[in-house]
Amino acid sequence: MKNILFVLMLGLLVSCSKDQEKNYKAENDVEISTYISKNNIKAEKTKSGLYYIIEKEGSGAQAGINSYVNVSYKGYLLNGSEFDKSDEDGIFTNLQQVITGWSEGISYFKEGGSGKLFIPAHLAYGSEDRNGVPGGSVLIFDIQLIEVFKNAEAAHKVKNEKEIRKYLLDNKLNAQKTESGLYYIIEKEGAGSQPTANSEVTVVYKGYFINGTGFDQTKDSGTTLLLNNIIKGWAEGISYFKEGGEGKLIIPAHLAYGSQYLNGIPGGSVLIFDIKLLKVK
Repeated sequence: MKNILFVLMLGLLVSCSKDQEKNYKAENDVEISTYISKNNIKAEKTKSGLYYIIEKEGSGAQAGINSYVNVSYKGYLLNGSEFDKSDEDGIFTNLQQVITGWSEGISYFKEGGSGKLFIPAHLAYGSEDRNGVPGGSVLIFDIQLIEVFKNAEAAHKVKNEKEIRKYLLDNKLNAQKTESGLYYIIEKEGAGSQPTANSEVTVVYKGYFINGTGFDQTKDSGTTLLLNNIIKGWAEGISYFKEGGEGKLIIPAHLAYGSQYLNGIPGGSVLIFDIKLLKVK
C-alpha cells in the first residue's frame, strides 16, 4: 500500500493550470461517460466534472470538504489497473490536504456509506505522471467512509489508539493504559523514590516513532527535567516509575505535540520512549 495522503497531497501541490484543464476536461468527460454506459452504471455528475455513485447510504455524520475522515479505498484506472489501496482500517486524512476530486467527492457521503468516485485529471494530478498514474488519467476510487471527525485531535486520538494497539500486538508487548490514553510498561521495578507532578528527575531515554525511527536520545549520564515543564505524556508517565526503574512510555499525540509539525516530529505522531529513571529530587 502506498501512502495515499502523501500521494494526494502531491496532486494538490501540482494543481492543474487552465491549459491542462482544456487538454483533458472534455476528453475525460467522454471517457467517464463511455465507461459508465458500458458498465450500466448510474452516476451523478457535479458542476466540477466529478462523477460519483452512492452504493450504500450511510447513517452517520456527513463529511464536509474540510472534514477529518477515516476512509477505506481502492484506486484504479479506467482500464482496471490498480494504483493504490488502503488496508481494511483505512487511512486518516484531512480533506483540505487531498486532491480536489477527493475533497469534493467524499463530501457527498455519510459515515458508513460506500460508493465510487470518478475523478477527471483536472481534479486530480493533471498532465504530469505521478506515482504510477499517467498524466491526464481519470481515477476511480471505490470508497467506504468509516468515520467523520470534528477536528484533527479527535481523528488523531482514534488513529493513535489503533496504531498503538497494533504496535503492542506486533511486538508482543503487555502495557498498562491510563485514563488519559497513555500506555506504559514497567520492565524493571525500581526501589527508590517515586516522582510527583512537580518533581525534578534525572532520566536516560531514547525517543522513536512506531516505525522505529529515532528522533532524540540522551547520553548515558541522562538529563535532568522538571516534570511540570514537559509534555503531558512524560509528566504523567514518569510518575508511574520509581528511582532505578526502567520501561517504556507510548504517548499519543494529544499528550505530546498534537497536530502540529514540531522539531522534526510530524503532527499526530505517536512517540515511544525507552526510559531509565536515575534520580528523583
